[in-house]
Amino acid sequence: MIKCVVWDLDNTLLDGVYLESPGQPPPASREMTSALRDLADRGILQAIASKNPPEACRHAELATGHAFAASHCGWEAKSAAIRTIAADLGFATGELAFVDDDAMERGEVAFSLPEVLVLAPQEVPEAVSWPQFSPPAVTEEARRRGELYRQRRARQDEAKAFGGSREDFLRHSQTTVTIAPATAADLPRLHELSVRTHQFNSVGAAVPEREFAALLGSESDRVMTVRLADRFGDDGLVGGCVVATGNGPGWRVPLLMMSCRALGRGVIDALLTWICRTALAADAHSVTLPCLISPRNVPLRIALTGAGFRTSAQADAGLTADYVRDLGQALPELPSWVSG
Repeated sequence: MIKCVVWDLDNTLLDGVYLESPGQPPPASREMTSALRDLADRGILQAIASKNPPEACRHAELATGHAFAASHCGWEAKSAAIRTIAADLGFATGELAFVDDDAMERGEVAFSLPEVLVLAPQEVPEAVSWPQFSPPAVTEEARRRGELYRQRRARQDEAKAFGGSREDFLRHSQTTVTIAPATAADLPRLHELSVRTHQFNSVGAAVPEREFAALLGSESDRVMTVRLADRFGDDGLVGGCVVATGNGPGWRVPLLMMSCRALGRGVIDALLTWICRTALAADAHSVTLPCLISPRNVPLRIALTGAGFRTSAQADAGLTADYVRDLGQALPELPSWVSG
């Protein structure tokens, strides 16, 4: 799935060259703007990488009527700009597409970042119907994704200027995390998370809605949702897990997933703490979380280790290893801003 389209400006998103039109900046391309809006409505983010001054990005926002999730105006290589945009948004470069009218620029990006989908403007009208641009579900969170990433940028800017610890900033930001049982209304978003999440996904595969639905009435399995909000905005449903309580002495978590928007906001740690404390209250001795070994979910495996989960076997990439938390060891306290 493509999560973000990075646009060039001159003769691509704009009908003309910005620096050659100082008195009357060129208008937006109607065809490209239409495609941009269509993709944005599907929850695909839009960004700019252009060899222009920053003012060109501001003009593009006014001309298209779209607030871009990220922009990079400067004279370095487009591949470097794309790497910066991917890092800013928390995406792998293979989750980005790049549109540019200049064959040399397209060639430079294709050579330096072969995993990026590179397109000429004339290919865009057909490309919007390709599977890479067709998410299996378009939820309310997806439609608001551009807005949520703009809130994320404001949050990050304030965090850089904040003088206290991360925990102090989370309290300062009025962070609230709500962990609750899933309902039927949550199933499309849970499926969407299973498709879109990679850094924090224990199985690395899409889970159909019907599989979640089959667990809703189970006595031994729980489907839990995680919602996140703060004074910058409401992120909605950002994570979920399936907990199998079973009849044995330990609980098992066959699925755990979290949006990268929650990265650095204490949410994954809070969920793992909640799972362990809830299991302990139910007299379980341990929690086992099977996790696919993948270069994409290294952040999840680091979080598991930081939360006291240990694996006894070193599985090869593509295989699954059990991460186990012994509940006889001391557990961290659940932050006051978490309810469950």
